[in-house]
Amino acid sequence: MSYGEGVQDGWVDEGLSRRMKALACTAPLHDLEVRKANQPWMEGERYQMAEVALFIIDQVAIAMDFESGARHEHVLERAQRFVGRQAPDRSGGEHGKVAAWVLESLINVRESDRAFRWKYGSINSSGAYEFKDFGFRILEERTDAQGDLYLLASHEALNVLVGALDTDVESAQIAAEVRLRNLIDRGRLADARQVAEQARVRTIQYGETIRRHLDATERNVRTVDWMQEVPDVLNEALTHVEARIHEEQAIERSILSNRDSAQDFRTKRRAAELVHIVGDCIRRHTVLQHRLLGARALFRSQQDRQQFAGTPRRAFLDLHSDLLHPSLALTVGEAAALLEAFVEGAVGPKRQAQVNLAALVPTLLAPPPVYSPFAEEEDVPGPLAPEDEVRFSAEQQRLARELLDMPDSVRTLSDVLAEAALLDDDLPELVVLAALRAYSPQLGSALRNDQDRLLIAVSASSIFEEHGFVGDDLLLSTARLDRPATVRGVEDAEERNLNR
Repeated sequence: MSYGEGVQDGWVDEGLSRRMKALACTAPLHDLEVRKANQPWMEGERYQMAEVALFIIDQVAIAMDFESGARHEHVLERAQRFVGRQAPDRSGGEHGKVAAWVLESLINVRESDRAFRWKYGSINSSGAYEFKDFGFRILEERTDAQGDLYLLASHEALNVLVGALDTDVESAQIAAEVRLRNLIDRGRLADARQVAEQARVRTIQYGETIRRHLDATERNVRTVDWMQEVPDVLNEALTHVEARIHEEQAIERSILSNRDSAQDFRTKRRAAELVHIVGDCIRRHTVLQHRLLGARALFRSQQDRQQFAGTPRRAFLDLHSDLLHPSLALTVGEAAALLEAFVEGAVGPKRQAQVNLAALVPTLLAPPPVYSPFAEEEDVPGPLAPEDEVRFSAEQQRLARELLDMPDSVRTLSDVLAEAALLDDDLPELVVLAALRAYSPQLGSALRNDQDRLLIAVSASSIFEEHGFVGDDLLLSTARLDRPATVRGVEDAEERNLNR
């Protein structure tokens, strides 16, 4: 999926909004660095206010519990010692004031609602860009059951300032894939897509880390520790990448299963986008695995090249001082000749394309290639002629006719089936077919075939289950046909229809 398509669907806009909110959480820390110069009671350049703020947030987060938080005096005591390490030659009173000033700034005592404000934009459902106000807190004051104040780190501070700014790439990627699998199993494909995009960013970060080691090796093998550090990194990276490829392939199969079983078009589209993102992660990990497997060979080749390479015997050309500056003092004609000579020397001779008659003639006379994998034309299968298959033998048909020939009696279908089963195992099926046809007798067909009898079936108003057949029982009897009277009746009916 391209970047433009993501903007149209609203996915990229949501990602931008989340990152802008995360960036807003760091703004109060940068503001401390700006405002410290306006405090006349301290030497601001001696203190790193952002570091003090992060230290205070960490202390509050560590002390947080389900029902309590960090006490002001404990946080200030620890922060004062940290500030004292930055400027040990300053007084303890100034250290305490700096720590208190940073703590109050993180609580944002300057505002009545203690909230920081940040403007950001987003694209709404109609496609228009609109500004929104994001309010957040870093440290919050609460009271316990005894009425004492304590401090809590906000949700935004924990997510960004404590978590996201100190993230191990490998662990973050594993956690992201676990979360991705959980979201897919629960059918939350919209949230899973965001997690998949974050996992892809982690993949890019990890690949960039390995790439820096390999690029540094190509520049100078002496700057990289190939005795201890890099081999350990490569072993860890290979283990990590192999596990990630295995996990991502399992995630891809799970997404494909969700896509194939989904009935909703939006769900299928989101699943298809997820397949694309996870497939891109697998591709990146596969490329990274290939680079890792060849890293030691790269080190050996670079070591040989750099160790035995001769010293350069030719000075590099400075285009500015050796070419451009002298050319500006010449006329156009003189400069053109000089530049033409430089380009010919720098680019080198260009080989003209020439036709090789010895290679051209056999190519022209060669037979056309056969593209069929079987080297011959494939036969297109046509419809097969139906085979005549007689389901019932002539003997079975004769027995069925004898059973159903009952001109002076009436019998139920169940009785006839019981008798037929004694004669032949397949005979009840033939009897049922004949009885069903007799339920709507074909009088005209019997007359055309010169039959003098016709089997008639009517409902017996009862249910039977015999020899694998279940349904309404039928009363069967054979009616004799008076052919002259029947023919006259049919002719009279046709005449009446014509007169109408």
